[in-house]
Amino acid sequence: MAQVTLRKIVKEYEGGVQAVKGIDLDIDDHEFVVLVGPSGCGKSTTLRMIAGLEEITSGDIAIGGSIVNDIPPRDRDIAMVFQNYALYPHMTVFENMAFGLTLRKFPKEEIKRRVDNAARILDIGTLLERKPKALSGGQRQRVAMGRAIVRDPKVFLFDEPLSNLDAKLRVQMRTEIKKVHQTVRTTTVYVTHDQVEAMTLADRVVVMNHGVIEQVGPPTELYHHPVTKFVAGFIGSPAMNFIPGRLVNGGAALNVVLPDGITLPVPAERAGRYAAHAGREILFGIRPEHLTEIRPNDHRPHLAAFEAAPEVVEPMGMETLLHFWMQGNEICARVDPATPAEPGVKQTLAADMSQMHLIDPQTEKVL
Repeated sequence: MAQVTLRKIVKEYEGGVQAVKGIDLDIDDHEFVVLVGPSGCGKSTTLRMIAGLEEITSGDIAIGGSIVNDIPPRDRDIAMVFQNYALYPHMTVFENMAFGLTLRKFPKEEIKRRVDNAARILDIGTLLERKPKALSGGQRQRVAMGRAIVRDPKVFLFDEPLSNLDAKLRVQMRTEIKKVHQTVRTTTVYVTHDQVEAMTLADRVVVMNHGVIEQVGPPTELYHHPVTKFVAGFIGSPAMNFIPGRLVNGGAALNVVLPDGITLPVPAERAGRYAAHAGREILFGIRPEHLTEIRPNDHRPHLAAFEAAPEVVEPMGMETLLHFWMQGNEICARVDPATPAEPGVKQTLAADMSQMHLIDPQTEKVL
């Protein structure tokens, strides 16, 4: 088990293209940290530098307190699980899982003990004599995880391990990975572009964008307290709505004025926070679940009602999504499935202003 520390890590390719731009990150012992972001944000490059598969342009990486910049991958005491499983087709499941230990000349009894233990954790004990071609995608991924577990490394590295699985199996394997971590408690760094995987798996999420870290924190912190527009829009599904507007001083209170003349009052307890920005253009951010129908005997504070005519109605079973537009900006609301809604028919919606975010459109920082 070990801490992983990144200090001012830069990765630059030929032509001066920087994939990673001087990031700092501390990953605690036993912690499960997920690097998440869109394609090209630098998350996989960062993981590969931790593994030693990519050379660092500048900066330091430490595992267990020791700098590993010049240590080859095989000597870093890490185990990596890849997107494509990387199993040997001519070997059985047992042989694939035992391969790394066999190379290191572990005693046969110790190899069998470790493989049997990993197979028990992953529930693949009945598959040990099969070849990879006789396994499903989910079973192959479990074998790849088992091969990592038997190593008993300081750090597990996962590089988008669920990308090749169908939607139902992804959910199942996501649960399996979380169960394994709760059992084994090895320091884990996991890369994905899927924010749902990041939110459900991580102790802390690292949101990356264009080679820099936008925000680091527990999933709920990133969801409820994003610090930038990028984080606010990337975390959450459906994504947060962003509507251009103006913050106006209405005398006794501040108001957010949106397109079509919609005026929404700012809660009094937030007035001090935003007072200095009165009169400025802002982006009004609010999640779909905070745009809802008016409910009977609704006692939620800080609700602001407005009318909208949905152009698209999406019944989802447990909820209904309403899509409407404000001067070219698509807005999504989440309402109760029993709420009557028809395309083109106006209805009253309520914005929970206690859950809003105001964003500076120039800096894209949350105010």
